[in-house]
Amino acid sequence: MSSDQELEARARKRVEELKGFYSHAMIYLLVNLGLMALNLLTSPNYFWFVWPMLGWGIGLAVHAFSVFGAGRFSGRDWEERKVREFMEQERRRENPPSQ
Repeated sequence: MSSDQELEARARKRVEELKGFYSHAMIYLLVNLGLMALNLLTSPNYFWFVWPMLGWGIGLAVHAFSVFGAGRFSGRDWEERKVREFMEQERRRENPPSQ
């Protein structure tokens, strides 16, 4: 496998990880908003919706850590990746693709 193919495979894997997390977060938000509305309509004196929100929130936090975990934000490699990423963004801003 060539270097470009390896880079593309890793990039696609990362995109899939991000898509999975963002989908999970959106579903979490929508379902818990629905549970909150149901709770407030049916039994506004007891806020039971916080229990599933808390339990699922722990699962979402674990998912976030697996996608964005401490290893991705620590060390010299992370700093170098971010520097290259910001440099590339600046290059694109300065030299937009011609149409």
